[in-house]
Amino acid sequence: MAAEKISLYNLADLKNTADDAIPNYLNSLKFKQTHFLSDVRLGLGYTAFVICAACFAWDYKLGFEDTKIYTAIAVGLYTLLNGALTFWMMFVEKGVVYQGTTPSGEKITVVSTTKKLDPTYRLSITITDKSAKSRIIEVAKPFASFFDESGYFVAVPFQQILATSVPVIGKLDPRRIKSESQDMLNANPELLDAILAANNGAATGVDASEGGRQRKA
Repeated sequence: MAAEKISLYNLADLKNTADDAIPNYLNSLKFKQTHFLSDVRLGLGYTAFVICAACFAWDYKLGFEDTKIYTAIAVGLYTLLNGALTFWMMFVEKGVVYQGTTPSGEKITVVSTTKKLDPTYRLSITITDKSAKSRIIEVAKPFASFFDESGYFVAVPFQQILATSVPVIGKLDPRRIKSESQDMLNANPELLDAILAANNGAATGVDASEGGRQRKA
């Protein structure tokens, strides 16, 4: 479990915690993460910061009158960079929390979203094979599936969701795959009790039958 306790009513914190767990899990399975999107975002952000710092420095040392042309150019560049950063985050990244490549060469892109007042974690996972054919896998699970009642993140059920839903992940971590029959039993404890009772009854019947044959002998 994660060391940090999360409020179960704070969707942003729940989502961020789950988002952070995805790279940790996939990288542990030998996925090779691609940082291109985040590198571009950081590059735009740091460049805008450098322009601001330079503008402050020359204004401080030389005065506004001597640098006002450069200041005007810097303001224009800063505006363009921030516009580009906003566009990049809204229309290029679009909620991407992971991009990478599997050991066998498939590309994977994971996008996470939530809806207001809906404690459901939604993933859109795009798998692109070596021939450039893509397919999208949609996953939606309540946060309660992998956060306990105290607000701590529980890794195993979260990993089971990913391994069971996404074949390229399940292939690398088969022990985390849950069968549909197991899910059905977990969702219906009465069915599990009935199966156990039937098995016990069958075992008792076999014992009695064997005992009868022995006494007859």
